[in-house]
Amino acid sequence: MLRENFGTDGRGNEAVVFTITNANGTQLKVTTLGAAIVSFIFRDKDGIMRDIVLGYDKAETYLLQKGYYFGATVGRYANRISNARIAINGVEYALEANSETNNLHSGSNGVSHKVWDVDRVDEEKNSVTMKIASGDLEQGFPGNMQIEVTFTLTEDDAVQIDYKAVSDKDTVANFTNHSYFNLAGHDGGYVGSQKLKIYADAFTPLAPALSIPTGEIRPVEGTPFDFTDFKEIGKEINDNCDQLVYAKGYDHNFVLHNGGKLGLMAEAVCEDTGIHLYAYTDRPGVQLYTGNFIEDHEGKNGAHYGERHGFCLEAQWFPDAVNNPAFEAPFLAAGEVYTSVTVYRLERV
Repeated sequence: MLRENFGTDGRGNEAVVFTITNANGTQLKVTTLGAAIVSFIFRDKDGIMRDIVLGYDKAETYLLQKGYYFGATVGRYANRISNARIAINGVEYALEANSETNNLHSGSNGVSHKVWDVDRVDEEKNSVTMKIASGDLEQGFPGNMQIEVTFTLTEDDAVQIDYKAVSDKDTVANFTNHSYFNLAGHDGGYVGSQKLKIYADAFTPLAPALSIPTGEIRPVEGTPFDFTDFKEIGKEINDNCDQLVYAKGYDHNFVLHNGGKLGLMAEAVCEDTGIHLYAYTDRPGVQLYTGNFIEDHEGKNGAHYGERHGFCLEAQWFPDAVNNPAFEAPFLAAGEVYTSVTVYRLERV
């Protein structure tokens, strides 16, 4: 396993990047800056090695473009919290309003923008474990929290992400990975022709502004949100549907029925490269985001990135679940251990 310098966070902390390769030649790169996936390289149907996640060549660029969260571990609370506030045990906590009036991905002080420590490297298992301490009220959330993330590259060409966290006060926990996939390659441009299937028969629609769910669980049948069978991502993305207009495309939570056990949340395929992605989670929801707000800029190896050049499948508890009584909330009791698993597996078709 190769370990290299990846730059700094601007505060004197050095980031490193690990390159993990399995027996098939599939390669995963992860960095301690934001505990992020930098690249995921897989051989396509024509034998060409394709890097299928968007990213950058050094830590400094991740920080310059941190609003995209490319590949990052997001927490303590992924997605949006309305009015940048939560209440726990009758006590209200103010959070950073970094997305209009809402808190998004735990604000600018989230763990996605910090350098994590390397806890352990397991050459035999092809895994790297990173850890970070999030102090009491550091992001506005109560409790000193110890967080671990383990990335494992398996022999069946999957990256398995294992999360673990514990706090000394009652708090919340909702971690996700924010990789942007493009199965034509990270430099493959618009993803609209790639096909997607989501294992959900309902989604949580948004209120007219600020991208906060209303609390309704709406069936996908008969709507542009029906991905119960494979469909091109771009087939209905520009429809004159209020939900698509609100978000400039897909940026919505889909309701899974996995009963808290690891199961398929989505599949995606690019027919040009023959790369098929299988995504698994034990969380109750998955956020489909189609990169609607990516502005034109330079990515890895001089690649051009722009609007809808990648799609995210973010395993999660529902957005704003801490404030919406219609949703189960991810509260974490003091001393209780939070665990979760996400898997992204690749095959050729």
